[in-house]
Amino acid sequence: MQKLEVYDPAMCCSTGVCGVDVDPVLVQFAADLAWVGEQGVAVLRYNLGQEPQAFAANPAVVKEMEAGIDRLPIVAIDGKIVSSGLYPTRAQLAQKLGLTLGSSEEAPKKSCCSPKSGCC
Repeated sequence: MQKLEVYDPAMCCSTGVCGVDVDPVLVQFAADLAWVGEQGVAVLRYNLGQEPQAFAANPAVVKEMEAGIDRLPIVAIDGKIVSSGLYPTRAQLAQKLGLTLGSSEEAPKKSCCSPKSGCC
């Protein structure tokens, strides 16, 4: 079984999806991690503010963070860092894990128009 580990910056809760100013990127990433788990991948998520020992126990994460705290989040698959500094999309996670997205799971198509342009 593959293992996906996410090393998040310090957040108010384990997912960062809390409070009144919820970041939509974190909401989508939480849904994407749930999907990855449904595909049979073990998903572990660590919050720097709540689980600093998980960061300290991983030499590759420590080394990455030495380049700056902006390297978080760090995503590792089976112990190998595959992403840092941003939350990968579901499609990117699927590609890195060798998973197949169904047509209903692909990212929604972006409109050619901006919401206030009046062209849509």
